[in-house]
Amino acid sequence: MQSEGLSKFRAAWRGPSGDKVRSDQTPGRALLSAAAAVLLAGCVSPPVLQNPTSATAAAEVVDRGWHTDIALSADAMTGRLAALRTWFPGVRYLVFGFGDRNFYMSRKETIGGTIAALFPDRGVILVTALSAPPANAFGTANVATIRVSPRQLAAIAGFIQASLASRLDGSIEPLAEGPYPGSLFLASSKTYDAFDDCNHWTLAVLKAGGLPVRPAGVIFAGQVVEQTQRIVALQRYPG
Repeated sequence: MQSEGLSKFRAAWRGPSGDKVRSDQTPGRALLSAAAAVLLAGCVSPPVLQNPTSATAAAEVVDRGWHTDIALSADAMTGRLAALRTWFPGVRYLVFGFGDRNFYMSRKETIGGTIAALFPDRGVILVTALSAPPANAFGTANVATIRVSPRQLAAIAGFIQASLASRLDGSIEPLAEGPYPGSLFLASSKTYDAFDDCNHWTLAVLKAGGLPVRPAGVIFAGQVVEQTQRIVALQRYPG
């Protein structure tokens, strides 16, 4: 996206939203999940979580039905990610999701595009700005809140930052407006394929923060939910 395009995006954006965000599963994405099932090697249970002693922050995992996102406090954004607070004035939370660039950004899904998303291609990250907690936007039942320490939070944000491509000046690269107000597609440095998809990426983000998750073999959102809900339960009822 050129600077003029970003300026138009800012002008059109009315501010971070706390409204419900739709998570409908389209036929194309259902086909992608079905095709990926053929490649699924199996799910491995995560190790037991040690109860954190300095967990004063949070990382929130959002279940979108076929896809998972990770939400962090906007205050946790440092380095190149700090620009997002400027692009979205008043933002309280930022939600990040990884995907295949062509498939994720397409306004029209096709069978060919769905099948192509199973093979290695350029990745993209969709960032969505919220003025209210993620549970308000996506529904409480669809959000798992994991307590983390400030050090873990910094490592999680650092992994997300490392997943973003850089322009020549080192800044993050916006590509286009997202599918709803307050969202924006950012270029990713990572390659997307059936074995390194959005759900694998979500767990890789958490693993970078030292959380006891196992991204290997993960393709489906349900596998992410199983591991994150186990962490939530262990933090709520330690021992």
